[in-house]
Amino acid sequence: MTHYAIVAPAFPSHMRALEAVALRMLARGHRVSWLQQSDARASLTDARIEFIALGAATHSPGTLDAVIARAAAPGTPWGLRRVIADMAAATRMLCDELPAALDRIGAQVVLADQMEAAGALVARGMGLPYASLACALPIHRAPGLPLAVMPWSPAGSQWTRRVVDESERVYDRLMAPLYDEIERQAHSFGLGRLRRLDELLSPHLQISQLTADLEFPLPGAPAALHYTGPWRAADDAGAVIDWPRTWHRRAGAPLVFASLGTLQGGRIDLFRRIARACRGEGLQLVIAHCGRLDTRAARALEDAGADWVTGFVPQQAMLAEVDIAITHAGVNTVMDCLAAGKPMLALPIAFDQPGTAARVACRGAGIAMQPVFATTGRIRRALRRLLDDERFAQHARALGAGVLAAGGAERAAELVEALGSAGSGQSACDTADAALAC
Repeated sequence: MTHYAIVAPAFPSHMRALEAVALRMLARGHRVSWLQQSDARASLTDARIEFIALGAATHSPGTLDAVIARAAAPGTPWGLRRVIADMAAATRMLCDELPAALDRIGAQVVLADQMEAAGALVARGMGLPYASLACALPIHRAPGLPLAVMPWSPAGSQWTRRVVDESERVYDRLMAPLYDEIERQAHSFGLGRLRRLDELLSPHLQISQLTADLEFPLPGAPAALHYTGPWRAADDAGAVIDWPRTWHRRAGAPLVFASLGTLQGGRIDLFRRIARACRGEGLQLVIAHCGRLDTRAARALEDAGADWVTGFVPQQAMLAEVDIAITHAGVNTVMDCLAAGKPMLALPIAFDQPGTAARVACRGAGIAMQPVFATTGRIRRALRRLLDDERFAQHARALGAGVLAAGGAERAAELVEALGSAGSGQSACDTADAALAC
């Protein structure tokens, strides 16, 4: 038995994906501990995962909701700086408290979400083996490869290369508060000058929820990098939809499912345009707002053209029923759409969503559109294209076959287990070549 410690941002989408891997590790007889501020405990669904609450002085109970609200709607550049300051504060707290906590519980391997620097910093400082897990888009950098937050395909000309390079410089300036904290912590741990998140990737094991078919080509991709497809709990696929009593499927009317994720589910203006577009095209529409809208807002969306507005639905079960998905292009939702073979209208809002949407469009599995330009008319035309051009569905199904074959959380657990067996001196593949075909 190996004791694994998970260090990740306290955001529900990250925790949901990593919990699926944690449950596979428990099934293999290992011990798993999750270390975060106390509010994060509520996002875990299985009590067998040990939760270690940190940050009592700086991240006390009740403070996470405000952090999530700021991340969901930063609004202005000053709001974005506050979100980055929140990230820096979380990294500082975790770097201060993780070493003693990991030593106290006897953790042997760290599973570090790529978007929380503390996992990698502390693991390196303590000499513990660690894996870098990408719940969001991987954060690797390469010449001409747009950052995950950018809505472009890889640079194909000298001009687009300049655009990619300049966007990278702007991004790095914005991220300076977090980078400064990473640099301070790296110095305190005696790790030399480390500053960016991509400089903290594990040399032994990096795992992404994407598939290689969806990802842009990565020149010089490290041997430690593996694409496993989405990490989902085993019971997710068995969920059923609790359709309302008033629901009926209209003959000949394609069905659309719209979700903007757990953080952006309150974007009522965008949902209203979607509802009006679906009504205009004679489509049935189900909206899941992830608990971000009240009853009055839901009724307004039904008046605008939605057939059913609800907080949550079993996403995989719903996607099996629909013809088109409208999504914010979060990695979790996009991978579920591909697994179901459904084409997408991607309306990226924040974080790595523009980069994910760009990959969907580049691979022909959907259409990407910036929400600010997504008028009712443009949404109507995009939905009509997705319905009339069978190639979108064909590409989605082809990519979906790769998703289903990639191994998901079970494959990720195999790789993580191999890292635990290998220890800190060699890569996971050195130990597990024959068993895992790394």
